[in-house]
Amino acid sequence: MAVYQVYPNRKKKYFGFLENLSLTMKLILINIFCFILFSILISTGIIGIDSIAIKPENILQGKYIWTFLTSMFMHGSFFHIFANMLSLYFIGTLIERILGRKRYLTFYLLAGLFAGLFFVFSSFVFPQDLSAYAVGASGALFGIAGLMVILTPNLPLSVMFIPIPIKAKYAIPGLLLLLWVISITANVGIGNTAHLGGLLFGLVYGIILRNKFPNKIKYISRHFS
Repeated sequence: MAVYQVYPNRKKKYFGFLENLSLTMKLILINIFCFILFSILISTGIIGIDSIAIKPENILQGKYIWTFLTSMFMHGSFFHIFANMLSLYFIGTLIERILGRKRYLTFYLLAGLFAGLFFVFSSFVFPQDLSAYAVGASGALFGIAGLMVILTPNLPLSVMFIPIPIKAKYAIPGLLLLLWVISITANVGIGNTAHLGGLLFGLVYGIILRNKFPNKIKYISRHFS
């Protein structure tokens, strides 16, 4: 009979550091892991891009419904994931502190899912390419950004390469508009409708919180100004 000894301290040594990480850092690590894993699976032909990315044509046919979730953790390039994770670190850390871990995680996932739904819906309603793919955490990120517009409207933010900090209530809508202009003028594939969907979700949730907890939201707004 074989006897196996369990080493709880060794397990804690290797994995205990994860317990001390913020939820935002854990989401960043999950995004990086999924980016590497999905990239390997796609490049080796084990799975196709349709199994990971949202494609309105597929969704409208009732196929690959799970891509609403998987697309949130896949990115189109190294620069794409770098920019998104850097943004998530700075704005996500703040919103996590305000909402708390459980509420923040629920909000993050719902914002990303709604952004995907909005992307598909807008592709169906407006004359767009139904075969276009969408990947990335940008929808959830703009959800967080939309929430900041309501909770911390006067918080100074640094946007892209602009050296002067701009208040959140101006910087975030301005960034959305800037990305939209870039995508049109430079013919760059940017999920603008997904960004807009995430932003709207964040704004609506922020308004709900402001109406439900008016005194707390006023305090937060003054504190982060």
